[in-house]
Amino acid sequence: MSRGTILVVDDEAAITDILRRYLEQDGFRVTTAADGRAALLAFRQEKPHLVVLDLMLPVTDGWEVARQIRTAGGTPIIMLTARREEIDRLLGLGLGADDYVTKPFSPREVVARVRAVLRRARGETPAEVVAVGDLEIDQGRMEVRRTGAPVALTPTEFKLVAALARAPGRVFTRLQLIDLVQGHAFEGYERTIDAHVKNLRQKLEPDPRHPRYILTVHGAGYRLADPDRDQPS
Repeated sequence: MSRGTILVVDDEAAITDILRRYLEQDGFRVTTAADGRAALLAFRQEKPHLVVLDLMLPVTDGWEVARQIRTAGGTPIIMLTARREEIDRLLGLGLGADDYVTKPFSPREVVARVRAVLRRARGETPAEVVAVGDLEIDQGRMEVRRTGAPVALTPTEFKLVAALARAPGRVFTRLQLIDLVQGHAFEGYERTIDAHVKNLRQKLEPDPRHPRYILTVHGAGYRLADPDRDQPS
Protein backbone atom coordinates (compact mmCIF):
# COMPACT_ATOMS: atom_id res chain seq x y z
CA MET A 1 0.00 0.00 0.00
CA SER A 2 1.37 3.41 -1.02
CA ARG A 3 2.38 5.86 1.72
CA GLY A 4 1.17 8.68 -0.51
CA THR A 5 2.05 10.58 -3.68
CA ILE A 6 5.13 12.79 -3.81
CA LEU A 7 5.75 15.35 -6.56
CA VAL A 8 9.49 15.89 -7.14
CA VAL A 9 10.34 19.03 -9.13
CA ASP A 10 13.88 19.62 -10.38
CA ASP A 11 15.37 20.39 -13.79
CA GLU A 12 18.26 17.97 -13.21
CA ALA A 13 17.19 14.51 -14.35
CA ALA A 14 19.82 12.84 -12.17
CA ILE A 15 18.24 14.38 -9.05
CA THR A 16 14.64 13.48 -9.93
CA ASP A 17 15.71 9.94 -10.89
CA ILE A 18 17.55 9.23 -7.66
CA LEU A 19 14.84 10.77 -5.46
CA ARG A 20 12.19 8.78 -7.32
CA ARG A 21 14.12 5.58 -6.73
CA TYR A 22 14.65 6.16 -3.01
CA LEU A 23 11.11 7.37 -2.37
CA GLU A 24 9.58 4.46 -4.26
CA GLN A 25 11.75 2.03 -2.29
CA ASP A 26 10.26 3.60 0.84
CA GLY A 27 6.72 2.93 -0.38
CA PHE A 28 5.75 6.26 -1.95
CA ARG A 29 4.19 6.85 -5.36
CA VAL A 30 6.31 9.45 -7.18
CA THR A 31 5.63 11.80 -10.06
CA THR A 32 8.17 14.29 -11.39
CA ALA A 33 8.40 17.58 -13.29
CA ALA A 34 11.38 19.41 -14.81
CA ASP A 35 10.09 23.00 -14.91
CA GLY A 36 7.68 25.22 -13.02
CA ARG A 37 4.84 25.12 -15.53
CA ALA A 38 4.91 21.31 -15.67
CA ALA A 39 5.08 21.23 -11.87
CA LEU A 40 1.88 23.25 -11.49
CA LEU A 41 0.11 21.08 -14.06
CA ALA A 42 1.23 17.90 -12.26
CA PHE A 43 0.19 19.40 -8.93
CA ARG A 44 -3.35 20.04 -10.19
CA GLN A 45 -3.65 16.64 -11.85
CA GLU A 46 -1.96 14.39 -9.30
CA LYS A 47 -2.97 16.19 -6.06
CA PRO A 48 0.22 15.03 -4.29
CA HIS A 49 0.47 14.67 -0.53
CA LEU A 50 3.82 16.54 -0.54
CA VAL A 51 5.99 18.47 -3.02
CA VAL A 52 9.80 18.37 -3.11
CA LEU A 53 10.56 21.59 -4.97
CA ASP A 54 13.79 23.01 -6.40
CA LEU A 55 13.91 26.80 -6.25
CA MET A 56 15.84 27.46 -9.46
CA LEU A 57 13.55 26.18 -12.23
CA PRO A 58 13.11 27.12 -15.90
CA VAL A 59 9.88 28.62 -17.33
CA THR A 60 8.33 29.36 -13.92
CA ASP A 61 10.67 29.54 -10.95
CA GLY A 62 10.25 27.69 -7.68
CA TRP A 63 9.23 30.83 -5.80
CA GLU A 64 6.14 31.27 -7.98
CA VAL A 65 5.36 27.54 -7.92
CA ALA A 66 5.48 27.60 -4.11
CA ARG A 67 3.27 30.69 -4.00
CA GLN A 68 0.61 29.07 -6.18
CA ILE A 69 0.72 25.81 -4.21
CA ARG A 70 0.29 27.78 -0.99
CA THR A 71 -2.63 29.70 -2.51
CA ALA A 72 -4.30 26.41 -3.42
CA GLY A 73 -4.09 24.98 0.10
CA GLY A 74 -1.85 23.42 2.72
CA THR A 75 0.07 20.80 0.75
CA PRO A 76 3.46 20.42 2.48
CA ILE A 77 6.53 21.66 0.59
CA ILE A 78 10.17 20.71 1.07
CA MET A 79 12.42 23.17 -0.74
CA LEU A 80 15.69 22.18 -2.42
CA THR A 81 18.20 25.03 -2.25
CA ALA A 82 21.70 25.39 -3.63
CA ARG A 83 22.88 28.51 -1.83
CA ARG A 84 22.65 30.03 1.64
CA GLU A 85 21.16 33.27 0.26
CA GLU A 86 18.24 31.26 -1.14
CA ILE A 87 17.44 30.10 2.40
CA ASP A 88 17.58 33.69 3.63
CA ARG A 89 15.21 34.79 0.87
CA LEU A 90 12.93 31.85 1.52
CA LEU A 91 12.65 32.77 5.19
CA GLY A 92 12.30 36.44 4.38
CA LEU A 93 9.46 35.95 1.93
CA GLY A 94 7.61 33.70 4.34
CA LEU A 95 6.52 31.29 1.61
CA GLY A 96 5.60 28.72 4.22
CA ALA A 97 7.92 25.88 3.25
CA ASP A 98 7.64 23.06 5.77
CA ASP A 99 11.33 22.22 5.50
CA TYR A 100 14.31 22.73 3.25
CA VAL A 101 17.31 20.66 2.14
CA THR A 102 20.54 22.14 0.81
CA LYS A 103 22.39 20.68 -2.17
CA PRO A 104 24.32 18.46 -2.31
CA PHE A 105 22.20 16.18 -0.14
CA SER A 106 21.80 12.55 0.82
CA PRO A 107 18.73 10.91 -0.77
CA ARG A 108 18.15 9.11 2.53
CA GLU A 109 18.01 12.50 4.26
CA VAL A 110 15.31 13.68 1.86
CA VAL A 111 13.27 10.52 2.46
CA ALA A 112 13.58 11.02 6.23
CA ARG A 113 12.46 14.65 5.87
CA VAL A 114 9.49 13.60 3.72
CA ARG A 115 8.37 11.09 6.36
CA ALA A 116 8.75 13.63 9.18
CA VAL A 117 6.88 16.42 7.38
CA LEU A 118 4.03 14.07 6.43
CA ARG A 119 3.73 12.90 10.04
CA ARG A 120 3.37 16.50 11.16
CA ALA A 121 0.94 17.33 8.36
CA ARG A 122 -1.25 14.36 9.26
CA GLY A 123 -1.39 15.47 12.86
CA GLU A 124 0.36 12.43 14.24
CA THR A 125 1.36 13.08 17.83
CA PRO A 126 5.13 13.27 18.22
CA ALA A 127 6.68 10.86 20.63
CA GLU A 128 6.68 12.14 24.19
CA VAL A 129 10.10 10.57 24.69
CA VAL A 130 12.65 10.97 21.90
CA ALA A 131 15.66 8.66 22.17
CA VAL A 132 18.91 9.12 20.25
CA GLY A 133 21.52 6.59 21.28
CA ASP A 134 21.72 6.73 25.08
CA LEU A 135 20.17 10.22 25.21
CA GLU A 136 16.46 10.58 26.06
CA ILE A 137 14.41 13.80 25.85
CA ASP A 138 11.26 13.27 27.91
CA GLN A 139 8.90 16.14 27.10
CA GLY A 140 6.17 14.91 29.44
CA ARG A 141 8.46 14.95 32.49
CA MET A 142 10.46 17.93 31.16
CA GLU A 143 13.57 15.88 31.73
CA VAL A 144 16.65 14.88 29.75
CA ARG A 145 18.46 11.64 30.62
CA ARG A 146 21.74 10.16 29.45
CA THR A 147 22.35 6.48 30.08
CA GLY A 148 19.28 6.66 32.32
CA ALA A 149 20.58 9.41 34.61
CA PRO A 150 18.88 12.85 34.64
CA VAL A 151 20.94 15.75 33.31
CA ALA A 152 20.51 19.12 35.03
CA LEU A 153 19.53 21.74 32.46
CA THR A 154 18.37 25.31 32.79
CA PRO A 155 14.78 26.01 31.62
CA THR A 156 16.11 27.68 28.47
CA GLU A 157 18.42 24.75 27.70
CA PHE A 158 15.55 22.30 28.07
CA LYS A 159 13.30 24.39 25.81
CA LEU A 160 16.04 24.44 23.19
CA VAL A 161 16.70 20.70 23.16
CA ALA A 162 12.94 20.00 23.30
CA ALA A 163 12.42 22.24 20.27
CA LEU A 164 15.03 20.24 18.33
CA ALA A 165 13.40 17.01 19.49
CA ARG A 166 10.08 17.96 17.89
CA ALA A 167 11.52 16.86 14.55
CA PRO A 168 14.75 14.84 14.84
CA GLY A 169 16.87 15.28 11.74
CA ARG A 170 15.23 18.55 10.71
CA VAL A 171 17.51 21.58 10.45
CA PHE A 172 16.35 24.57 12.51
CA THR A 173 17.81 28.00 11.80
CA ARG A 174 18.83 30.17 14.73
CA LEU A 175 15.87 32.47 14.07
CA GLN A 176 13.48 29.51 14.12
CA LEU A 177 14.92 28.37 17.43
CA ILE A 178 14.51 31.84 18.87
CA ASP A 179 10.86 31.79 17.81
CA LEU A 180 10.29 28.33 19.29
CA VAL A 181 12.04 28.98 22.59
CA GLN A 182 11.12 32.64 23.16
CA GLY A 183 13.20 32.80 26.28
CA HIS A 184 14.30 36.08 27.84
CA ALA A 185 17.92 35.06 27.38
CA PHE A 186 17.56 35.10 23.60
CA GLU A 187 16.01 38.51 22.99
CA GLY A 188 16.52 38.17 19.25
CA TYR A 189 20.27 37.66 19.33
CA GLU A 190 20.97 34.76 17.00
CA ARG A 191 24.49 34.10 18.32
CA THR A 192 23.08 33.56 21.81
CA ILE A 193 21.79 30.27 20.38
CA ASP A 194 25.39 29.22 19.75
CA ALA A 195 26.28 29.86 23.39
CA HIS A 196 23.35 27.75 24.61
CA VAL A 197 24.23 24.95 22.20
CA LYS A 198 27.82 25.02 23.48
CA ASN A 199 26.55 24.70 27.08
CA LEU A 200 24.19 21.87 26.10
CA ARG A 201 27.01 19.98 24.44
CA GLN A 202 29.12 20.29 27.58
CA LYS A 203 26.32 18.63 29.53
CA LEU A 204 25.00 16.09 27.00
CA GLU A 205 27.83 15.03 24.73
CA PRO A 206 30.42 12.42 25.74
CA ASP A 207 32.91 14.47 23.69
CA PRO A 208 31.67 18.05 23.15
CA ARG A 209 34.37 18.64 20.53
CA HIS A 210 32.85 15.87 18.39
CA PRO A 211 29.08 16.15 19.01
CA ARG A 212 26.86 13.24 18.09
CA TYR A 213 23.49 14.45 19.39
CA ILE A 214 23.18 18.18 18.64
CA LEU A 215 24.68 18.58 15.19
CA THR A 216 25.75 21.72 13.35
CA VAL A 217 24.65 22.18 9.74
CA HIS A 218 27.12 24.76 8.46
CA GLY A 219 25.52 27.80 6.92
CA ALA A 220 22.06 26.77 8.13
CA GLY A 221 21.64 25.99 11.83
CA TYR A 222 21.32 22.97 14.12
CA ARG A 223 19.53 19.65 14.21
CA LEU A 224 19.05 16.80 16.63
CA ALA A 225 20.50 13.54 15.36
CA ASP A 226 17.80 11.45 13.68
CA PRO A 227 17.53 8.00 15.33
CA ASP A 228 16.36 6.54 11.98
CA ARG A 229 19.50 7.51 10.06
CA ASP A 230 22.14 8.81 12.50
CA GLN A 231 23.49 6.09 14.71
CA PRO A 232 25.54 7.55 17.54
CA SER A 233 28.01 5.02 18.85
